[in-house]
Amino acid sequence: MADSATDQAIDELYRAAPEEFTALRTELAKKAKQGGDAEGAKAISASRKPTTSAWVVNRLIHDDPEIRSRLTDLGERLRSAHSTMDGERIRQFSGEQRRLVVELTRTAFRVAGIADPSAALRDDVTDTLQAAVADPDVTARLGRLAKAEQWSGFGEFGEISQLSTTARGSRATSKATPAPAPAPDGSADRDGADRDKEDRDKAERERRERARAVLAAAERAKAEADEAIAERQSDLATARLKRDDARNRLARAEEALEEAEQAYAAAKQAGRDAGAVVKEAKRGLTRG
Repeated sequence: MADSATDQAIDELYRAAPEEFTALRTELAKKAKQGGDAEGAKAISASRKPTTSAWVVNRLIHDDPEIRSRLTDLGERLRSAHSTMDGERIRQFSGEQRRLVVELTRTAFRVAGIADPSAALRDDVTDTLQAAVADPDVTARLGRLAKAEQWSGFGEFGEISQLSTTARGSRATSKATPAPAPAPDGSADRDGADRDKEDRDKAERERRERARAVLAAAERAKAEADEAIAERQSDLATARLKRDDARNRLARAEEALEEAEQAYAAAKQAGRDAGAVVKEAKRGLTRG
């Protein structure tokens, strides 16, 4: 963050809880104006109040500024992997991205003091952190976000759309290029055949590039699905253990209940027997 008084004031503003934002903005702008900083007062007054999800992410960044560099570093590695269509590195870094976003989402809510966030709020925070990995512009705005962010690029950092656009542009250029006038010695026919072969080779290379990009995206999707399956298997195993434990405790409770009922019945019968003895004893005393 910058060190100017205005930047410090704006950072203080975006650290504050949303319900405190408006009053604090007025106070800080007034203080800047009284200090003779009209431009600073204007910048502070122009600051937009953040949504709850944006505030949660802002608080996270202000609490630990190193998080910004972690997101930036991972984003650069992911973009490099996608630019070379390296499926192995894409899977590795994509898994790292999911784990980092889960970790930071959990930390963000802890720092914000929100113990039980709604599903919508959790999704907004998660989407914003994912967008920060994918888009350096979002990363640069972290700490002063006014709303949740979402990565709107096509595919993985747009590599497939870029390839398709390049291919379409190449074909359009090829169509727009006028054919040279035929030479009387037949060299034009040979040149035309060579150009046709070059065009076919180029089209084949572009097709392979697009296929590799699609394959990389498919491999990433499969890696995500495999990880999701592993997580669900773990959840299922945990749920089964809890169920089995509950069944065992229920069985023990039912046994204890049966024993208690039997003991109660025996005690009740013993009370009746003792009552009969008392009555008989009283009748004996009366006859005597």
